[in-house]
Amino acid sequence: MSSTVIIKYNAGNIRSVLFALERIGVEALVTDDPELIRQADRVIFPGVGEASSAMAYLEGKGLDILIPSLKQPVLGICLGMQLMCSFSEENDTPCMGIFPATVRKFDGDRGLKVPQIGWNEISRLQSPLFDKVPEASYVYFVHGYYVPFNENTIAVADYGLPYSAAIRKDNFMAVQFHPEKSGDIGEQMLRNFIFSTHQL
Repeated sequence: MSSTVIIKYNAGNIRSVLFALERIGVEALVTDDPELIRQADRVIFPGVGEASSAMAYLEGKGLDILIPSLKQPVLGICLGMQLMCSFSEENDTPCMGIFPATVRKFDGDRGLKVPQIGWNEISRLQSPLFDKVPEASYVYFVHGYYVPFNENTIAVADYGLPYSAAIRKDNFMAVQFHPEKSGDIGEQMLRNFIFSTHQL
């Protein structure tokens, strides 16, 4: 049986990810121990919170160095996705640089409610992470910042402008939405990530 680790840090949705994995029959270990993270078959890096304080915690534990060095499949969720980018406009925060992208703030002056909270459609799905996930599926978002469309984009959402709903580079993939709160569609993505036997 493969082992799954959820990275522990000062982020808000770790418990809900753990419960979602339990619903699909997966026991995961929540830890900030670098050796346990390095040894896992699958690593999930979730997060709800603020970029600069989250990065400070990761740096204090050496996880900002560890995470980009991982070789197994890694899935970032929400803030986890943003911290895997190079820089966030949220409090001008340098991040881990796995993805060469700058996280931008939604422009509330354009009549958008910020943060975006609720269900939104994802399209242009381009990864085995989305096996058995129909085009134009609805998933649950809570975020005031976004990753612009870029060469690593594997799914797109639209909120005033098209942006990256998901990105991938090598063994790293990340989603801006919350699969753990996205019902059957989200659970299918988690199954794909945990149980896939081919290159994600």
